[in-house]
Amino acid sequence: MFKKPSADGAMHSAETILENTQRAANGALEDMTHALDHSMERAREAGAQLRSSAHRASLVTGNLIRHDPVKSVLIAAAAGAALMAIVNLLARPGGRY
Repeated sequence: MFKKPSADGAMHSAETILENTQRAANGALEDMTHALDHSMERAREAGAQLRSSAHRASLVTGNLIRHDPVKSVLIAAAAGAALMAIVNLLARPGGRY
């Protein structure tokens, strides 16, 4: 009535499943490697843009300080005072803002 699968047939099925699994795993690894390479390249580009922006900001700040040092010192002092006021508010006992 029912035909029992042969050992050879079972072995062939297992080998086919193993080969398919290996192909799928290799494809997934290749996709992950490509995605990682792409992400690393984007991170390098973002880092270069950030360094460039920081350098430009540094140049602009240096020029502003050279051209108007008194105003620059007053702005820095005001920013420091505002920061200290915020820190003091946050450090109050009871944690009320």
